[in-house]
Amino acid sequence: MLECHAWLEESGPHDHVLELTYELRTRSRLRAKTVAGDEVGLFLPRGRVLAQGDRLQCLDGSVLMIAAAPEKLSRVVCDDTLKLARAAYHMGNRHVALEVHATELRYQCDHVLDAMLVGFGLEVEQITAPFNPEKGAYHNHSHSVATPAAPLLRLAGHAHG
Repeated sequence: MLECHAWLEESGPHDHVLELTYELRTRSRLRAKTVAGDEVGLFLPRGRVLAQGDRLQCLDGSVLMIAAAPEKLSRVVCDDTLKLARAAYHMGNRHVALEVHATELRYQCDHVLDAMLVGFGLEVEQITAPFNPEKGAYHNHSHSVATPAAPLLRLAGHAHG
């Protein structure tokens, strides 16, 4: 079985291709099969989502490339940039993984989200395609959900004794 423990940051050739859906690309520990049928185990540091074209170093010295597998998606196509921006805003407000194009939005099928967008006057269609959502504002940055301590403020004319 191939084992991968680290990303390769530079571009280059690859020896194996692993096709995964978006949900599987969010996992840091995974057992799967390459396109050629070879068993592979991913043992990656947590906190980073695998993306189309990412390259991983295998323990045997070979290189594995990640490919986004086709999956069922909802797609909105619209030339009205205000409507599309409004839709993207509401999807982001719900923390929905979203693939953004100039006149198109794609997201994993969800009938509730579909109904919301239809309510905005948009047409939603179902497609099967690779899903490559935006990485988000905190991609590759570790951050805590804990609120940092507020700095100590001294207000002029106010003293405690």
